[in-house]
Amino acid sequence: MRELEIEGNTWHVRDMSYCKAVLLITMAALLVACSKESDTTGPARTYQEIIDSGELLIVTRNAPSTWYIDADGEPTGYEYDLAKAYVQHLNLTPRFIIKDSIKAVFDTLRSGDADVAAAGLTVLPTRQAEFLVGPEYNRVHQVLVCHRDGYKPEGYDELSEIDIVVAEGSSYAEQLNEIKQQNNPTLTWQETDDYSTEELLEKVAEEKVDCTVADSTIVKINRRYFPELMVTMQLTESQDIALYLPQGLTPLQKKLEQWFKRFQTSSQMKKLTDRYYGYFREFDYVDVSVLKRRIDKRLPRYKRHFKAAADKNELPYLTLLAQSYQESHWDEKAISPTGVKGIMMLTQNTAKAMGIDDRTDAKQSIMGGAKYLRKMVERFNDDIKPDDKLYLALAAYNVGRAHMHDAQSLARELGLSPYDWHDMKQVLPLLSQKKYYKKLKYGYARGIEPVRYVQRIREYQHILENELQ
Repeated sequence: MRELEIEGNTWHVRDMSYCKAVLLITMAALLVACSKESDTTGPARTYQEIIDSGELLIVTRNAPSTWYIDADGEPTGYEYDLAKAYVQHLNLTPRFIIKDSIKAVFDTLRSGDADVAAAGLTVLPTRQAEFLVGPEYNRVHQVLVCHRDGYKPEGYDELSEIDIVVAEGSSYAEQLNEIKQQNNPTLTWQETDDYSTEELLEKVAEEKVDCTVADSTIVKINRRYFPELMVTMQLTESQDIALYLPQGLTPLQKKLEQWFKRFQTSSQMKKLTDRYYGYFREFDYVDVSVLKRRIDKRLPRYKRHFKAAADKNELPYLTLLAQSYQESHWDEKAISPTGVKGIMMLTQNTAKAMGIDDRTDAKQSIMGGAKYLRKMVERFNDDIKPDDKLYLALAAYNVGRAHMHDAQSLARELGLSPYDWHDMKQVLPLLSQKKYYKKLKYGYARGIEPVRYVQRIREYQHILENELQ
């Protein structure tokens, strides 16, 4: 049973649907707001007390770039998976304390109610003076974000022409203050504890706020949900993102640093980064805008067919939706110059093999495509990690099982894993290079295509999860 603490209350989230989980979080926050008079205070636990307790208290923030509940009702996120890795190394059990703002994260750490803060926190001198800084595991830069149809300042002197709102207690206010002191003494801005950075980005997209400031990684994720957002200025050079600890936990700080020296060059770290950030392409406003429109206009008429096909073939529903969008933009009459057609863009041979009579019949095409993808999944061993297995199956769906077999053979020759998507997406593009394909059984293939295919499906799925859940 996994435990989740919301503002000091512990909740169980196993086997919980996404909506129920979000409702529970909201109710918890309301209960606390009504009943809790003040945060507890006290010194941080000693390292030995942490070891004796058998658990590490980790405070983080509820956001798509850190920690959130996925479509299956399970906690996920970059910080969550990173925390699980170092807690496992320490042979402890994690207990996550979820807050809704950076200010609340630091307040929790300051009061001694958490041992580690993992919430996408920038390294700043003011924070270093108060807390211990743990491993630095990512780099970002702060950017000014405005609406694409609004006023877009291009220099510090123009920042006074707009209303800027940033999250209270964030590094963004400190950066704006630095700009005010050094470049523009008339600069003003508002700080709010009512909205998170992600919510402020939504306010900008809705034209309720002129502009806000956010980390580049946060913007990269949220532009997929709100394509109206535009980065108008970069405000800082690259800044480190790190874990923070209370003063007095130097032994834990050293343990984490020792762990991270090994972890940062491991395949596990590469896979973690790839899982959360590896599928983002260069932002395309038109592409994302079209997807959002078609979610509203086209998808409703096909939803039941996708759900039925996903259930029958034991496939993730959102993956099937994303794959079909990549194939045809949910157009049942789509046809390519090569003759593939329908909402799942099936070849005549594939349709025949899957028992499909009419490729332009949406119900038949969706079921046929799902059946074929299931067939690709079953070609791979059961001991492959589920995500890797699905990505390999999608790539095989696109490039063909024969070329996938060649790519796996080549991976072995190169000392890479034929069952690891992180490795295979490096190998597949080699199928178009003569020095490699001339030795392969099935010869040349445009191996970059299945890599891009999977990348786009992952990106579309990410947007669909946000829009539909």
